[in-house]
Amino acid sequence: MTPAISLDGITKRFPGVLANDDVDLTVERGTVHALLGENGAGKTTLMNVLYGLYEPTSGRIVVDGTERSFEKPQDAIDAGIGMIHQHFMLVDSMTVAENVTLGTEPRKWGGLAIDRDQARQDVVDLCERFGLAVDPETRISELSVGVQQRTEILKTLYRGTDVLILDEPTAVLTPQEIEELLSVFELLTDQGKTIIFITHKLGEAMQAADEITVLRDGRNVGTVDAEATTREELAELMVGREVLLEVETSSYDPGAVTLSVDDLTVTNEQGIDVVSDVSFTVRRGEVFGIAGVDGNGQSELIEAITGLRRPQAGVIELGDREITDDDRRERIDQGMAHIPADRHERGVVMDFDLVENGLLGSQHAEAFVNNGRIDWKRTREHTETIIEEYDVQPPNPDASASALSGGNQQKFIVGRELARDPQLVVATHPTRGVDIGSTEFIHERLLELRAAGVGVLLVSSKLEEVRGISDRLGVMYEGEFVDTVDPEAVTEEELGLLMAGEQPAQEVSADERE
Repeated sequence: MTPAISLDGITKRFPGVLANDDVDLTVERGTVHALLGENGAGKTTLMNVLYGLYEPTSGRIVVDGTERSFEKPQDAIDAGIGMIHQHFMLVDSMTVAENVTLGTEPRKWGGLAIDRDQARQDVVDLCERFGLAVDPETRISELSVGVQQRTEILKTLYRGTDVLILDEPTAVLTPQEIEELLSVFELLTDQGKTIIFITHKLGEAMQAADEITVLRDGRNVGTVDAEATTREELAELMVGREVLLEVETSSYDPGAVTLSVDDLTVTNEQGIDVVSDVSFTVRRGEVFGIAGVDGNGQSELIEAITGLRRPQAGVIELGDREITDDDRRERIDQGMAHIPADRHERGVVMDFDLVENGLLGSQHAEAFVNNGRIDWKRTREHTETIIEEYDVQPPNPDASASALSGGNQQKFIVGRELARDPQLVVATHPTRGVDIGSTEFIHERLLELRAAGVGVLLVSSKLEEVRGISDRLGVMYEGEFVDTVDPEAVTEEELGLLMAGEQPAQEVSADERE
């Protein structure tokens, strides 16, 4: 059988960057093919080439045995290729049917008006054909993220897509929504559609795909049968060395409270409460994790705790001191370190060299000041220590932050923050954009601090991360803590229900039934 897609020797260069290096990829028709690799491996660039967003520097695109050239996405759509990006392209105020048919609406009265009844019926027929349960009359703003994603899939199917590309499709889904999406994959391939999905999650690739292609540093380092491989083999392909996937945690013996948050309310720029009456504590020698789908108030909560946003109400205490009204510098002086969610906006100054970036947040500290002026010799030594201990590449303190990959920027930020000798570390998505080996290293550093009696507040959209290293786990939904659970005792299904704002069903004992 002729493959649905063959990419032969695809190379894509940007100024100063080789994003794809002579990549070959074959995708069989009617299969699910995972494109696996760390951030920056070239996955999305390769698929953007296939979808016509980028023209390849060199190489061939073959669709159903015919060589094609795509100058724009419409060319790829005309060839039966559709792509769903991480950020959905839907109009919130419009209905499902209006979004699905937008730009290609059926017409009536000689083309003078949109035939809305026919558009609705077309979407109903499409839902029935592919087993996708979506109400065509519901407005997008009223839908869950999972159903919005189904609407995006319907949009591509309505345009005659045979090959569907999804970029990190599970990034904002609950575990239940992920299972539903994988069921949709099966329904589509049963009807002859071909799925390519981009991911960096090992388990997800193994569960959903028929074949898995791994990219590393812009190159195809192997294609494997999903049923014949292991997580360990995939991790080694991704990183280029053997990786410890499970981090061992020591016994849980927390000390005194180091962070106390009481009845905290935070509003956004529109004056809407995005965090409502949240209370929790973090103790010395524990990792307190916060789980939840992105956008449920986690970012605003962390900004209030770290001094980047003023809360509307409530009290924050660090150790025995109230810090609610303290600024960021005062919180650092009191022993709070912060690994920010956005490394470019909050973590580094891209045009500064690493010596200057190593000083950020500590420019008034005694250790780096001599007679009222910055001691650059001591600052350079401090930076060189971070570079060495955290294996920052290139190991050049005079290199600008912009010269580092995202993963190396993240390692540098983590090293700088953990070097503050903190009593509390606020770690927000600390392993976002770093490879598996660096993830392993960062987890080990956080657990070393825990063992030394430091409190760690961990926010992450990665369930395996917050479940794997947290001692207690708070779940946020629509700005509130819906529950605090034991990560070892809660199941993924129960956690997913909590993340969706639902309480898991309670088991009833035999005595209670009687």
